[in-house]
Amino acid sequence: MIAACDDPDKLRQWIANAKRGRAKDVEEAAFRRLIEVLPKEQPGSVEHDFWRTVHAFEHVLSEERGKTTRLARTRQKVVRVGEVETLKDWALGTKSTDGFATLIERCMPELTGEAIVLRHADHFDATVVEAARKRLEEAGVDTASLPAPAIPTS
Repeated sequence: MIAACDDPDKLRQWIANAKRGRAKDVEEAAFRRLIEVLPKEQPGSVEHDFWRTVHAFEHVLSEERGKTTRLARTRQKVVRVGEVETLKDWALGTKSTDGFATLIERCMPELTGEAIVLRHADHFDATVVEAARKRLEEAGVDTASLPAPAIPTS
């Protein structure tokens, strides 16, 4: 049922119920589905992957803080320069982002901006791709085990 659900409110309810019932597998499945359905962009695109990451980090922060949390500065930057440029800046930054550290700590390396760069390497210069790979590897991530890009659906 979760895999077929496209209703964010129902998915959030499943997450809450699973958390109360300590059904970690149900909570995880509902969370993964939620971040898949929230972005309005074409599934499989770099933009869709970017917004999956934003929604995932916002969800984690909201749960930690007990209130809705949005990445206002990230969202403003995307309006100014776009998703690809934002990902490029994250990969080339001298320090990793808070989102990177949080997602790595929660065993979600495939949702980091750096993993998006690797999945969509054709959108980035080789130096950006190499910087993303290096940051992930320095964090102990086996980059060869990261999921391949999804095939965009029509």
